[in-house]
Amino acid sequence: MTGDPGNPPPVRASGAAPVVVTATTGAADQRFFDALRVAHYPPSRNRVASHITLFHHLPPSALDELARLIRAIVADTPPPVARVSDIYLLDRGVAFRVESPDLLAIRARIADRFAGLLAAQDRGTPRLHITVQNKADPAAARALLAELRRDFRARPLAIAGLAAHHYRDGLWETAFERNFRGMRGRY
Repeated sequence: MTGDPGNPPPVRASGAAPVVVTATTGAADQRFFDALRVAHYPPSRNRVASHITLFHHLPPSALDELARLIRAIVADTPPPVARVSDIYLLDRGVAFRVESPDLLAIRARIADRFAGLLAAQDRGTPRLHITVQNKADPAAARALLAELRRDFRARPLAIAGLAAHHYRDGLWETAFERNFRGMRGRY
Protein backbone atom coordinates (compact mmCIF):
# COMPACT_ATOMS: atom_id res chain seq x y z
CA MET A 1 0.00 0.00 0.00
CA THR A 2 2.82 2.38 0.66
CA GLY A 3 5.54 3.20 -1.78
CA ASP A 4 9.27 3.27 -1.35
CA PRO A 5 10.01 5.08 1.96
CA GLY A 6 12.42 7.38 0.11
CA ASN A 7 9.75 8.30 -2.43
CA PRO A 8 6.33 7.86 -0.76
CA PRO A 9 3.08 8.47 -2.61
CA PRO A 10 1.74 12.01 -2.22
CA VAL A 11 -0.64 13.01 0.55
CA ARG A 12 -4.14 13.39 -0.81
CA ALA A 13 -5.62 16.66 0.34
CA SER A 14 -9.38 16.56 0.38
CA GLY A 15 -11.22 19.74 1.23
CA ALA A 16 -11.96 20.61 4.83
CA ALA A 17 -12.75 17.15 6.17
CA PRO A 18 -11.40 16.33 9.65
CA VAL A 19 -8.55 13.82 9.78
CA VAL A 20 -8.75 10.46 11.60
CA VAL A 21 -5.41 8.78 12.43
CA THR A 22 -5.25 5.00 12.75
CA ALA A 23 -2.78 2.20 13.25
CA THR A 24 -2.96 -0.43 10.53
CA THR A 25 -2.65 -4.13 11.22
CA GLY A 26 -0.82 -6.85 9.34
CA ALA A 27 -2.69 -8.47 6.45
CA ALA A 28 -3.71 -11.65 8.30
CA ASP A 29 -5.03 -9.69 11.29
CA GLN A 30 -6.80 -7.26 8.96
CA ARG A 31 -8.60 -10.13 7.19
CA PHE A 32 -9.60 -11.70 10.53
CA PHE A 33 -11.10 -8.52 12.01
CA ASP A 34 -12.69 -7.41 8.72
CA ALA A 35 -14.44 -10.80 8.45
CA LEU A 36 -15.84 -10.35 11.96
CA ARG A 37 -17.09 -6.87 11.06
CA VAL A 38 -18.79 -8.16 7.93
CA ALA A 39 -20.42 -10.97 9.90
CA HIS A 40 -21.55 -8.92 12.92
CA TYR A 41 -21.73 -5.20 12.14
CA PRO A 42 -25.09 -3.93 10.88
CA PRO A 43 -24.46 -3.73 7.09
CA SER A 44 -25.81 -0.19 6.76
CA ARG A 45 -23.35 0.97 9.44
CA ASN A 46 -20.26 -1.02 8.36
CA ARG A 47 -18.70 1.73 6.27
CA VAL A 48 -14.97 1.37 7.07
CA ALA A 49 -12.51 -1.49 7.50
CA SER A 50 -11.41 -2.66 10.94
CA HIS A 51 -8.90 -0.30 12.54
CA ILE A 52 -7.29 1.00 15.72
CA THR A 53 -8.16 4.67 16.11
CA LEU A 54 -5.37 6.83 17.51
CA PHE A 55 -7.00 10.24 16.91
CA HIS A 56 -10.64 10.92 16.04
CA HIS A 57 -10.36 14.48 14.77
CA LEU A 58 -7.31 16.43 13.71
CA PRO A 59 -7.92 19.59 11.70
CA PRO A 60 -7.37 19.20 7.94
CA SER A 61 -4.82 22.03 8.09
CA ALA A 62 -2.50 19.68 10.03
CA LEU A 63 -2.38 17.03 7.28
CA ASP A 64 0.94 17.99 5.65
CA GLU A 65 2.74 18.27 9.00
CA LEU A 66 1.13 15.00 10.11
CA ALA A 67 2.36 13.28 6.94
CA ARG A 68 5.93 14.47 7.57
CA LEU A 69 5.82 13.38 11.22
CA ILE A 70 4.39 9.94 10.43
CA ARG A 71 6.95 9.46 7.65
CA ALA A 72 9.68 10.13 10.26
CA ILE A 73 8.06 7.86 12.86
CA VAL A 74 7.75 4.84 10.56
CA ALA A 75 11.35 5.36 9.40
CA ASP A 76 12.94 5.67 12.86
CA THR A 77 10.70 3.48 15.01
CA PRO A 78 10.45 -0.32 14.95
CA PRO A 79 6.98 -1.79 14.44
CA PRO A 80 5.19 -1.58 17.79
CA VAL A 81 4.79 -4.76 19.80
CA ALA A 82 1.08 -5.32 20.44
CA ARG A 83 -1.31 -7.99 21.55
CA VAL A 84 -5.02 -8.63 21.57
CA SER A 85 -5.64 -9.15 25.28
CA ASP A 86 -9.39 -9.37 25.78
CA ILE A 87 -12.84 -8.97 24.28
CA TYR A 88 -15.30 -6.60 25.88
CA LEU A 89 -18.82 -5.26 25.55
CA LEU A 90 -19.45 -1.79 24.22
CA ASP A 91 -22.84 -0.27 24.91
CA ARG A 92 -24.25 -1.81 21.71
CA GLY A 93 -21.35 -3.80 20.32
CA VAL A 94 -18.16 -5.78 20.88
CA ALA A 95 -14.48 -4.83 20.67
CA PHE A 96 -11.11 -6.52 21.08
CA ARG A 97 -8.80 -4.80 23.56
CA VAL A 98 -5.33 -4.01 22.19
CA GLU A 99 -2.40 -3.64 24.58
CA SER A 100 0.63 -1.85 23.23
CA PRO A 101 2.80 0.52 25.26
CA ASP A 102 4.85 0.97 22.06
CA LEU A 103 1.81 2.17 20.08
CA LEU A 104 0.75 4.44 22.94
CA ALA A 105 4.27 5.96 22.92
CA ILE A 106 3.94 6.65 19.19
CA ARG A 107 0.53 8.18 19.77
CA ALA A 108 2.01 10.37 22.54
CA ARG A 109 4.68 11.57 20.11
CA ILE A 110 1.97 12.65 17.66
CA ALA A 111 -0.15 14.18 20.45
CA ASP A 112 2.82 16.23 21.65
CA ARG A 113 3.27 17.70 18.18
CA PHE A 114 -0.41 18.63 17.83
CA ALA A 115 -1.28 19.35 21.48
CA GLY A 116 -2.92 22.70 20.78
CA LEU A 117 -5.04 21.25 17.98
CA LEU A 118 -6.46 18.17 19.71
CA ALA A 119 -10.21 17.83 20.16
CA ALA A 120 -11.39 16.99 23.68
CA GLN A 121 -11.95 13.36 22.66
CA ASP A 122 -8.27 13.06 21.68
CA ARG A 123 -6.66 14.74 24.70
CA GLY A 124 -6.64 11.73 27.01
CA THR A 125 -4.94 8.36 26.66
CA PRO A 126 -7.16 6.11 24.56
CA ARG A 127 -8.23 2.58 25.31
CA LEU A 128 -6.85 0.93 22.18
CA HIS A 129 -9.29 -1.47 20.57
CA ILE A 130 -10.69 -2.94 17.36
CA THR A 131 -14.47 -2.77 17.11
CA VAL A 132 -16.12 -5.72 15.35
CA GLN A 133 -19.73 -4.83 16.18
CA ASN A 134 -21.43 -1.56 17.01
CA LYS A 135 -24.87 0.01 16.79
CA ALA A 136 -26.40 -3.44 17.26
CA ASP A 137 -29.17 -4.64 19.54
CA PRO A 138 -27.72 -4.94 23.08
CA ALA A 139 -28.88 -8.58 23.34
CA ALA A 140 -27.11 -9.40 20.06
CA ALA A 141 -23.94 -7.72 21.38
CA ARG A 142 -24.05 -9.79 24.60
CA ALA A 143 -24.58 -12.97 22.57
CA LEU A 144 -21.64 -12.17 20.29
CA LEU A 145 -19.41 -11.43 23.26
CA ALA A 146 -20.26 -14.82 24.80
CA GLU A 147 -19.65 -16.57 21.46
CA LEU A 148 -16.28 -14.91 20.84
CA ARG A 149 -15.09 -15.43 24.41
CA ARG A 150 -15.58 -19.22 24.17
CA ASP A 151 -12.53 -19.66 21.91
CA PHE A 152 -10.62 -16.49 22.74
CA ARG A 153 -6.92 -16.63 23.58
CA ALA A 154 -4.75 -13.54 24.01
CA ARG A 155 -2.35 -13.32 21.08
CA PRO A 156 0.17 -11.08 19.32
CA LEU A 157 -1.15 -8.46 16.93
CA ALA A 158 0.91 -7.20 14.00
CA ILE A 159 0.95 -3.41 13.73
CA ALA A 160 2.04 -2.69 10.16
CA GLY A 161 1.83 1.08 9.93
CA LEU A 162 -0.01 4.35 10.46
CA ALA A 163 -2.65 5.98 8.28
CA ALA A 164 -4.64 9.20 8.02
CA HIS A 165 -8.15 9.43 6.60
CA HIS A 166 -10.51 12.28 5.78
CA TYR A 167 -13.80 11.79 7.64
CA ARG A 168 -16.89 12.52 5.53
CA ASP A 169 -20.34 11.62 6.82
CA GLY A 170 -19.17 8.36 8.33
CA LEU A 171 -17.05 7.42 5.32
CA TRP A 172 -13.27 7.60 5.27
CA GLU A 173 -11.13 8.65 2.34
CA THR A 174 -7.52 7.59 2.87
CA ALA A 175 -5.12 10.53 2.73
CA PHE A 176 -2.01 8.36 3.20
CA GLU A 177 -0.74 5.12 4.69
CA ARG A 178 2.84 4.45 5.76
CA ASN A 179 4.25 1.09 6.85
CA PHE A 180 6.95 0.72 9.46
CA ARG A 181 10.33 -0.03 7.93
CA GLY A 182 10.67 -3.73 7.16
CA MET A 183 6.91 -4.41 7.25
CA ARG A 184 6.24 -4.62 3.51
CA GLY A 185 5.50 -8.24 2.64
CA ARG A 186 6.17 -9.39 6.21
CA TYR A 187 2.56 -10.19 7.19
